[in-house]
Amino acid sequence: LLLWSLAVMSRFAIKYSNFNGMVSNLVFKNTVLFSVLLMLSCGSSVKKKENREKETEITVKNTTADIKTGADNSTAYLPLLKYKKVGIVTNQTGILSDKTHVVDFLLEQKIDLRKIYAPEHGFRGTADAGELIKDGKDTKTGLPILSLYGDNKKPKPEQLAGIDVLLFDLQDVGARFYTYISSLHYIMEACAENNVQLIVLDRPNPNGSVVDGPTLEKEHSSFIGMHQIPTLHGMTIGEYGKMINGEKWLKNGIQCNLTVIPCLNYNREMFYSLPVKPSPNLPNDQAINLYASLCFFEGTNVSLGRGTNKQFQIYGSPDLPNTGFSFTPMPNEGAKEPPLKGKLCYGEDLSKAPKVSRLELKWLIKAYNETSDNSKFFIPFFTKLAGTKKLQQQIEAGTSEAEIRKSWEKGLTDFKIMRKKYLIYN
Repeated sequence: LLLWSLAVMSRFAIKYSNFNGMVSNLVFKNTVLFSVLLMLSCGSSVKKKENREKETEITVKNTTADIKTGADNSTAYLPLLKYKKVGIVTNQTGILSDKTHVVDFLLEQKIDLRKIYAPEHGFRGTADAGELIKDGKDTKTGLPILSLYGDNKKPKPEQLAGIDVLLFDLQDVGARFYTYISSLHYIMEACAENNVQLIVLDRPNPNGSVVDGPTLEKEHSSFIGMHQIPTLHGMTIGEYGKMINGEKWLKNGIQCNLTVIPCLNYNREMFYSLPVKPSPNLPNDQAINLYASLCFFEGTNVSLGRGTNKQFQIYGSPDLPNTGFSFTPMPNEGAKEPPLKGKLCYGEDLSKAPKVSRLELKWLIKAYNETSDNSKFFIPFFTKLAGTKKLQQQIEAGTSEAEIRKSWEKGLTDFKIMRKKYLIYN
């Protein structure tokens, strides 16, 4: 641009130089002045743009890096534990920003920690989904570990004996059938019945503010769906605990003495990458993002990648057409007996797919339509996952995805109105 302006103005000056030497001289001088000013202006604009981009980048990095989980917000809860006998419900996700486990941190702070209560997947988070967890002792700290899975989902009075305060620190992923919110329900109920204070150390929801999916119908309640909420609830586990209490969902309408220690510098629109796997078959951000959408395959004859290294990022079965992508599930960490073990499965690789911001049905509907014998596609477990019989009926009837979504609208609207009362973060 600078060279072009010089050329144009120079030609102008030469053309009219014999008309008046003074004019040509003036034009030439103005040409140089104009060019210098143009160069400075362009350079300044580019520099300002670069600075704005750098400032934006720094702001984003600083904002996300500055998130403090409830566990990191220690000044808010350590005074509440002083001179108290403490128990904790946690697993491998209960870590601070410096990777110290909250159990080790509490002991360093001379807190009188008496017992560890372990949910599904165990204290170290290595057990298969649904695997029996046994009571034991933590080899590092020597503390007793009490299982809260299998037949003992709710702490018994004798298991809470001698405990004044129970801490709860588990990383949820925002889906109704992820069982940590069901564990929270039973723990709140046991604390209310046994006069034990409960403190929830809150953590961000990696699926943020997404509220979507069919609302559970009461007759289909189970441990993978205890409350009449949508598939994706868009709340942190601390907010969810407040809702359990406020809506009086505990037995006989009792309420728990609940304190939520909030995250700091967090809002629900922020991306949050989990520092550790929340369970063996959610190995990365992509799996967590696709979890709710692909988990419906658990109620079908299609594999969602258990027994591979791309759990909840692929799907396939021997009954789907050969698309050029295939995998064979084999036993591995978190899947000692994976569905379709040893069978060649054809399907789709979603490990590089764009992130989703809603509950996606397209892969489920596609697999149903392309299965060689779709009369065998669904198994009874699907109704428990969906929380309703209607979704299966709609897919079998060929109802469009748009129509299916429309049938969710009232339930989602009602839930959002209720949910708003319990939100901590913007």
